[in-house]
Amino acid sequence: MPKERFSSARARRHGTTSSVLRRASIGGIVLAVLLAVAGLIAYVTRAESPAAPKSTPAPASSSVSPSPAATAHAGVAMASPPRTTDPIEFAKAATKVLWTYDTRSFSQAEHMAGLKRWMTDEKKYADWKSVSDQVPSPVLWSRMRDNGQHASATVGEGHFPQAFKTALAQDPGAITEAYVYAVTVTGKQSIAWKGSGAGAESRSTTLAVQCRPDRDCALVGVLPSVAP
Repeated sequence: MPKERFSSARARRHGTTSSVLRRASIGGIVLAVLLAVAGLIAYVTRAESPAAPKSTPAPASSSVSPSPAATAHAGVAMASPPRTTDPIEFAKAATKVLWTYDTRSFSQAEHMAGLKRWMTDEKKYADWKSVSDQVPSPVLWSRMRDNGQHASATVGEGHFPQAFKTALAQDPGAITEAYVYAVTVTGKQSIAWKGSGAGAESRSTTLAVQCRPDRDCALVGVLPSVAP
């Protein structure tokens, strides 16, 4: 039954207990900003810098270029990442991509390749496993495809979690090495399958997003729990 398969996929996505953000040693001196909310343990790391700013950095917002529509060529199963330096705007776009899929048109491998394009290219921070864990396995994807299952998403509000803002207020310079931001996004996912079957649910997620001042934002990972 498609709804049961969807439930299995959801259980698999939420079953991960591994930490989403890796600890990276930068210059031998690492400061971990601990985000501990409802069992959440995620680390944003940095090296101690003599030039650390004295106030919490406010990421500069830029206009978000419209993402191209999903295309069916070259194995591209989703829209391209938006060109923006605003972590909240990027996180909202990334959340929509994470909650959207179409097993009728794309293979699981094509879908994964599309997600890979959203990831940061800095390997010490990228947590690809936390992102790939959001996607059904090839076997489950095949069963979902047999039923024509596909999902769309609408994204509402995005914000920096309180624990993240508190950590930055206590040590404003902590962000200035990795430039990794935690962003919580809320919205709704709608699922449909053969035979006019359909369902929808409200969802929330917390993403780790890297937004360096001199380049566009990129996805770092998906935190294992939602940070309010």
